[in-house]
Amino acid sequence: MSGGNGSLVKVRNLKKYFPVMRGTIIQRHTGDCKAVDDVSFDIIKGETLGLVGETGCGKTTVGRTILRLYEPTDGEIIFGGTKLSEVTGGDLRQIRRKMQMIFQDPYASLNPRMTVGSIIAAPLEVHNVARGKEKHDRVQELLQMVGLNPYFVNRYPHEFSGGQRQRIGIARALALNPDLIICDEPISSLDVSIQAQVVNLLEELQDKLGLTYLFIAHDLSMVRHISDRMAVMYLGKIVEVTDRDEIYLNPLHPYTQALMSAVPIPDPDIIETRQRIILEGDIPNPSDPPVGCNFNTRCPVAEDICFQEEPAYLEVKAGHWVACHLVKPEGN
Repeated sequence: MSGGNGSLVKVRNLKKYFPVMRGTIIQRHTGDCKAVDDVSFDIIKGETLGLVGETGCGKTTVGRTILRLYEPTDGEIIFGGTKLSEVTGGDLRQIRRKMQMIFQDPYASLNPRMTVGSIIAAPLEVHNVARGKEKHDRVQELLQMVGLNPYFVNRYPHEFSGGQRQRIGIARALALNPDLIICDEPISSLDVSIQAQVVNLLEELQDKLGLTYLFIAHDLSMVRHISDRMAVMYLGKIVEVTDRDEIYLNPLHPYTQALMSAVPIPDPDIIETRQRIILEGDIPNPSDPPVGCNFNTRCPVAEDICFQEEPAYLEVKAGHWVACHLVKPEGN
């Protein structure tokens, strides 16, 4: 599932179900919202894996469950050879130093009552990494690293623009020298010109510090720019994983084909010849997914088997994984 060796993170059959409760006085468990349902993939050390899909498909839940901000319902998460499901207490706290997150909303993810210096220094204090002058110097170093003036340490978040606040969030994530950073749509709330600056900063930091990213986003063009490989999610499941160029030039799953046909291309000649795939209907309720393939209610090429059996997640060619009855492995 990694397309190679040297995986930093291995996710196997990961599930995260949120209970659905009914009743006002006496509540009873009537079902589950299957936010993440049997997901498997690898993240190779030093790479950026892009995770894309429609709103509500479970992308953010995958990221938070990997960090164990959400406890997984089932499945395995292996980080650097350690099974996170078997780690608790102080051991989990030590591993969390190597896993950090950049949140989607730079306005909500920073405490408005804390100065920038206190926000960035918080991880250093929590993990007892640095105190006094050492902590102060580290905070200033981190501010310089993300392109902010180190003299801003005593300012508050409301004094900064959205792009600057996201840089503060990046500096906080870098404080403990992590190996893995989960970027949860870090540019979606920023202006287009600022988005490019933040993405370029993330790429520079990756080259400089040897970081590994799980980059969650909606903007397919930006994901192609920053990612080495891409994973496509639909209704809690991974439907396709492969190299970024392969997934743009040769998407195999019908849902991926529809997504890629929607990517704007600034070339009138290509636009005239390209076939736009319009999906009809709404995304099913994750509390009551369809029988068989999750995509069968909107798939333009669905056959009888798609409504009866769930497709296997198979490597149809080297490094290219697809979950679709109509896509056969090479040589079959």
